[in-house]
Amino acid sequence: MAARLLDEFDISEDAIRRIVGEAVGGADDGELFVEHREGESLVFDNGQLKTANFNTDRGFGLRAVAGEATGYAHSGELSEAALKRAAAAVAAVRHGHAGTLADAPSGSNRALYGDANPILEPGFEAKAKLLQEIDAWLRARDPRVRQVTAALASSWQRVEILRPDGRVARDVRPLVRLSVSVVVGDGDRQETGSYGMGGRKGFGDFLAEGAWQHAGEEALRQALVNLRAVPAPAGTFDIVLSSGWPGVMLHEAVGHGLEGDFNRKKTSAFSGLMGQQVAARGVSVVDDGTIAERRGSLTLDDEGTASSRTVLIEDGRLTGYMQDRQNARLMGMRPTGNGRRESYAHAPMPRMTNTYMTEGPYTPEEIIASVRNGIYAVSFGGGQVDITSGKFVFACTEAYMIEDGRVTQPIKGAMLIGNGPDAMHRVSMVGNDMKLDNGIGLCGKAGQSVPVGVGQPHLRMDRMTLGGTRT
Repeated sequence: MAARLLDEFDISEDAIRRIVGEAVGGADDGELFVEHREGESLVFDNGQLKTANFNTDRGFGLRAVAGEATGYAHSGELSEAALKRAAAAVAAVRHGHAGTLADAPSGSNRALYGDANPILEPGFEAKAKLLQEIDAWLRARDPRVRQVTAALASSWQRVEILRPDGRVARDVRPLVRLSVSVVVGDGDRQETGSYGMGGRKGFGDFLAEGAWQHAGEEALRQALVNLRAVPAPAGTFDIVLSSGWPGVMLHEAVGHGLEGDFNRKKTSAFSGLMGQQVAARGVSVVDDGTIAERRGSLTLDDEGTASSRTVLIEDGRLTGYMQDRQNARLMGMRPTGNGRRESYAHAPMPRMTNTYMTEGPYTPEEIIASVRNGIYAVSFGGGQVDITSGKFVFACTEAYMIEDGRVTQPIKGAMLIGNGPDAMHRVSMVGNDMKLDNGIGLCGKAGQSVPVGVGQPHLRMDRMTLGGTRT
């Protein structure tokens, strides 16, 4: 059992509680967030180990919330002096404010993941050897392989959250990821494919021979598909999205717009639409932080609230938002366990966990067969969205033409363009094969990055705009 983080301060826990209580007294909410994090990353690129990093970081963040205002201070020094400086800074936010401290968050008895440190097993030399083996294996698979990049990343985070009333919540969070990227070439033409997987557990399942070979095979397959792809057409098409990772479009185009802070401030395209039809019938969207060992899951969020399964859209109707404690209180709603922060140096805000669309009645084959002239988008790369307008742009990293109900020629350079709320009304068929991504998602918001999961079944979206290089 790891040592308690509060014990690592140079003062007693009673003294810590007194300082925190005085700093947050009279505010509406607040807490002391203490964190210890270890991280390791190895990158094998172009035939050699290019990067090998290990880091350890620890510190605290102290917050006081008064109405819409937040006072936040942090330090990498677990000392009485640092804590008192932070307390003086955050206490300023409550001057003239007579608040009543909110009830403590609901805790949890369950554990969604183990507490073993994944950095320790396997050891550094075994990891480096495996990355070299992945490189050699892929180069032997096809003479067109010109470059291989294989990477392993892991972290082990311990957090303790001390409330002004003296209650303490604790969580230990492992996280691992394996990623493979392949460049293939034929003459002057080169194309790339990639694949990754991970989750909140040890490396065991991912480093088994069958698992890493599957990752390498998929990266190579995608690269070879792109090597024979033709330029994507531009125009309006019926689009079929594959299951799993293409849910990143749902995450960006819809998910961010359903976070509580954007709706409280009325800057979301979904603001003021609670209870209204915001998507086609049959479309249901969920954010679920309670799925065991998933990348986006949390036993407790970074305010100490137990994560939950929150239905955001049900049969096309807007039914919920993802909430942290501050925005939930100001909106007269309940926290949903979505208060997240990148580290002790950041204040929490509403963030997604694992966001996905639930299943419908159609098989993938039925959905593809229904399209006469369209696009089959299997995987996406980068995307951008404007939260206020809902407009988005996504690059397809693997896509094909659909002609007379059959998947035909692969295409490259396809950009899916649309508006989140409008796109949700264009969903005409929802598949029965809902799948979460393989555990590689990272979400950015307001300068903070956190691990997330995405997912969906196969979908048909009618008359969507596709940007390409030929007409």
